[in-house]
Amino acid sequence: MNLSEELDKIFEEANRLIGSSVDEADLDKNKNEYLGKKGKLTSVLKNLASLSIEEKKTVGQKANDLSKSLEEIVSKTRENLKTKGFKEQSEKEWFDVLRALGETEPGTLHPITKIQYEIEDIFTSMGFEIWDGPEVETDFNNFGALNFTDDHPARDMQDTFYLENGNLLRTHTSAIQVRALRKLKPPFKIIGPGRVFRYEEVDASHETSFYQIEGMVVGKDISAGNMLYTMEVLLSRVFEKEVKTRLRPGFFPFVEPAFELDINCQVCGGSGCSVCKQSGWLELMPCGLVHPNVFKLNGLDPKEWTGFAFGLGLDRLVMMKYGIHDIRYLHSGNLRFLKQF
Repeated sequence: MNLSEELDKIFEEANRLIGSSVDEADLDKNKNEYLGKKGKLTSVLKNLASLSIEEKKTVGQKANDLSKSLEEIVSKTRENLKTKGFKEQSEKEWFDVLRALGETEPGTLHPITKIQYEIEDIFTSMGFEIWDGPEVETDFNNFGALNFTDDHPARDMQDTFYLENGNLLRTHTSAIQVRALRKLKPPFKIIGPGRVFRYEEVDASHETSFYQIEGMVVGKDISAGNMLYTMEVLLSRVFEKEVKTRLRPGFFPFVEPAFELDINCQVCGGSGCSVCKQSGWLELMPCGLVHPNVFKLNGLDPKEWTGFAFGLGLDRLVMMKYGIHDIRYLHSGNLRFLKQF
């Protein structure tokens, strides 16, 4: 039997075997037996070297044609198997859309979402507007327009997630301040909830992604007293009781004077735990009076307007309100934990 006749015989065998495939896995096995690297068709072609130049052309062309034909047969057989499979599945599996469902377990709001809605209600009752901003920000909106110098440590890669196009994942919701200052005509009061990102060492009270609510008031003769009163109203309504706080001097480029508002740890009652790092206090809210340079950088006259701003950490507030001792629970996706709320 010469090579041409052997090819015809292999084609007939392959055509019959491939056509009898019972499923796609069987089809792949049969295809590989003839068209694979060690398949029968490939093995025959290894004998081409013993033929004359003319025979090589003739047999080689025939082998290519048969190979293409088998590929087409495989493709058609695969389509037929899929059609057959869908038909069989539709006959065995079905769902009555009018059938009454059994008991379903309702979902619940995430505790961070619950506290956010609660805070939004509190602030809107005091005349604040709710603003939003993108999670991907420009360097100017996140830093420059908020009076950060070019060499400020917060710009370092160790603190900020930079993107290839030069933008970044916002490190604070303070970028929403910038958008409000440019678009609103004073006086105004706004809050801006949102997710922020920082390259943090994760522990019981730190995460690389967390939530804040930014707040800003701009008007005439705004003082630190106005700011403290607003904070006291907020915390007393969230915790439904008087909460012990302390105000410490701080430094933030966008406020002057700047403060750190700490809350007495509600997890341990001030005795010391992993959340408050055994201090009895938890840093909750950097705040202060809007720096004159921030007004200038965003087109407002600091001689005409004054204001205060703050950034409230929602994750930590949730921890204080519900006595949660590890921030990582909030982002774990653990349903047993989340069902408590």
